[in-house]
Order: sequence, then C-alpha cells, then structure tokens
Amino acid sequence: MESDALVSRVLGGDVRAVARAISKVEDNAADAFELMKSLFPRTGRGMIVGITGSPGAGKSSIVDRLAGLYRRRDERVGIVAVDPSSPFSGGAILGDRIRMQTLGLDPGVFIRSMATRGNLGGLARATVDAVAVLDAAGYAKIIVETVGVGQDEVEIVKTADVSVVVLVPGMGDDIQAIKAGIMEIADVFVINKADRDGVLRTEKELEALLSLATRPDTWQPPIVKTIATENKGIEELADAVAAYYEFQKTAEQGRARRRAIARWRILELLRERLLRQALDVEGIDEHLEALASQVADKQRDPYSAVEEIMRQKTGDRRQETE
Repeated sequence: MESDALVSRVLGGDVRAVARAISKVEDNAADAFELMKSLFPRTGRGMIVGITGSPGAGKSSIVDRLAGLYRRRDERVGIVAVDPSSPFSGGAILGDRIRMQTLGLDPGVFIRSMATRGNLGGLARATVDAVAVLDAAGYAKIIVETVGVGQDEVEIVKTADVSVVVLVPGMGDDIQAIKAGIMEIADVFVINKADRDGVLRTEKELEALLSLATRPDTWQPPIVKTIATENKGIEELADAVAAYYEFQKTAEQGRARRRAIARWRILELLRERLLRQALDVEGIDEHLEALASQVADKQRDPYSAVEEIMRQKTGDRRQETE
C-alpha cells in the first residue's frame, strides 16, 4: 500500500516523505488518520522546544541561532513555524524567512511553515501532528515557533517538552505576558535584545512575578539574557532548555504534563472529527449561508441555528438506522 510505503520512508528520514506526510495532516487528507496511527508508536525520541512571545521579540533569530547550535553538535533539527491565517480571507503570512536561508540549505535541517486551512481550523492539532511526523523521522531537536500569544499558539507551546517565552526590554512584555496567561506556561524565560536599555528593570520585574508564583513541579524558570543577532547567550539558552528537559523526565509532574497533553490531543481530534461529521451533510453549505444571513440580519440567534444543524444531523442518523 502507498501509505505503508510513505510510513517506511518517513521512518527512514526521507525528507520528501516527511514533507508529504506533513501536507497530508495539514490538509486533512483521507488517509492522514491511518498515517498518524502508524507513526505515533515511533514518537517520543526527539526533544520538542516551543518558542513563543510577542511579535518583534526576535523569536525567529533565536530559533535560527539555537538550530545552528544544535547542528554544530551534529543533531538533526526540525523547525515548524506557525503563522496566523486571516479568518476572513484565509490568507497566511508565510514569508520567506530570510534569516533562515542558510539553515534551509542544510540537509540536516527541515523547515516548515504552517497555517490554518479551511473552515475547520485545526491549526494546533495539525501542528502537533507535524511535530510527531518529525519526531518519528528521527529529528533529535524539534523547534516550534509561534507568531503570537493567542489561544492556538498557547495550546501549541503547551504541547512542547520545554516552553520558552521570549520578551524584550522596554516593550511592556511582562504585563502582556500576565494578561495572555504566558507566565504559567513558561519553563524558560528569554530576555532578547539584552543590549537595549531597560534590560535590568525587565529582569527584576520578571523575578518579582516569578517569586509570587509557585509551580506544582517546584521548577523555578530561569531567565536567560540573549542578543540573538550577535549569537550571545544562545549556549546558555540551550543549557537551560536541556536542564528543564532532564528535570521533567524525572519529576512526577512531567508524567502529569504528558498525560494532560495526551488528553488535549484526544479532545482536539474528537472536536475536529465531530465538527466534520456535523458538516458532512448534503446541502450544508447552502443551509449554513441561509442561517448566517438570518443571524446577521438579527432574524434569529446563532444558538438556535446550531440546534437546527444538530437536529438535522440527528434526524439523518435516525433515517439511516430505520
């Protein structure tokens, strides 16, 4: 079978097969589920590092330098860059990622940009599946870079082995971090562009915030100062990431985190499959457009519209069983 051949090629580290497998999970191909079922038992060997933070914090530069460091240590690196899509046009800001051009020429580095596709969304689920493909393909280090700190991005970073939050001095990122709930997901903090004014103030405010919060696993997130464009502090960042990775492997909370991630993955897949089933009705697009027009014109509410779709789906099921 073609899917069996693809699985074998992915497990053998074939770059084209990896790209094709990721495209299948991203596009919700018919055989994507079976593909992931075959690959999942071979995951769990790579270290997954999630990197998030406000736009302009220098995340891409940090990813670039960190990946370069791992390559110098002769480790294969996978990079998944999560870009937002417009909910109106469906367009994505994928960019050329010029700073990563050198890495892109390295056969030991795989770079992929991902964005939401279609009406079902599923960005977080598709990204986590793409990471699983890279893991199964034998990439020792997998870095997930998210563009912002929205719900999808937070969910993605929560599924990483180590979550890194990047801040910069003088932009009020510390306050934004609290608002976005980022404080609770960070295993390592990075203050990038540490040659700017205000770096000491940002560090002290972060320390004060961290002193107020106690984590269940007793881990105290380190604060690493970097100047990514000059490759300063990158080794310290790699050491901090490795330290937490080793810590959570031994702590009971590490198992609790993996259990929480597994539960989230099951729910995400279930949510997506149930939504697809609900929309798998003949004439549903026209029905949705009619309902949307009625809701937009205040002729009815969106809640009763959903109830109508659910009733229609239930009625179809009853007809099938009779």
